[in-house]
Amino acid sequence: MAELTGKVALVAGATRGAGRGIAEALGEKGATVYISGRSTRSGQSEMGRPETIEETAERVVKRGGVAIAVRTDHRDREQIKSLMEQIQRDHGRIDILVNDIWGGEKLTHWNKPFWETPLEDALKLQQTVLETHYMTAYFAAPLLLNSEDALIAEITDGTDYRYRGNLPYSLAKAWGIHMGHGLAEEWKAKGVTAVSLTPGFLRSEEMLDYFGVTEANWRDAGEREVHFLQSETPLFVGRALACLAADPGKLELSGRALSSWELSDRYGFVDDDGRRPHWGRYFETLETPPTVT
Repeated sequence: MAELTGKVALVAGATRGAGRGIAEALGEKGATVYISGRSTRSGQSEMGRPETIEETAERVVKRGGVAIAVRTDHRDREQIKSLMEQIQRDHGRIDILVNDIWGGEKLTHWNKPFWETPLEDALKLQQTVLETHYMTAYFAAPLLLNSEDALIAEITDGTDYRYRGNLPYSLAKAWGIHMGHGLAEEWKAKGVTAVSLTPGFLRSEEMLDYFGVTEANWRDAGEREVHFLQSETPLFVGRALACLAADPGKLELSGRALSSWELSDRYGFVDDDGRRPHWGRYFETLETPPTVT
């Protein structure tokens, strides 16, 4: 379980959800993980959620990794540059970059066509994802190129360009797929692996709250939303990323839009509860794709 000992990772947007699960899974394999986000014990972001980067760091250490929490607003290029300068001083490189900045929950207006969606929210959603991910990859590039085996992963929703029930949301998520593909093309000659990665139905902290359940009794939410019974914890997509990062042959997957379930088939890992949810196989059986609104 220590295949990533000595590797330096940055999980941008690791306060909660998939980012937190990825940070924990990297810790399981012994990585040194920089955890960036806006919510700290001294102050929350406008999301108003209780999770903090310090709590994520503690979870990483508990699972066997080394963690450094650095408050960073990835909308601010000076804060990103400061984060990269710290990593440069400490290690001189980044081996694994995970772009998981999101913050679009309150900007997505489900069940509304784009012309009835507040324009400022739709545009802010694009900026919150496109600008933050692009700037983070931009300022991390020299550090990634200092690694002999670098991986960059764009965390998104889905593996294709189909409509996702809301146009601004779809644009932001489909962009992540192309970002991964484009990075792979530009870094092909440098030996850097770049992919996009999606979880299935993510049983995040916010989703548990939405259904009024906890991780201990999450199946009770199946009475309200049957699809939730096929959900996965953030650690599942985390282990997908960690296994990919530890794979010496990962460059052959560069440019791909990958999923947690596909990588579970490839590497054989399980979720924290021992299950192996397969959202792709389940999704193919549905006549109408599920949408939580």
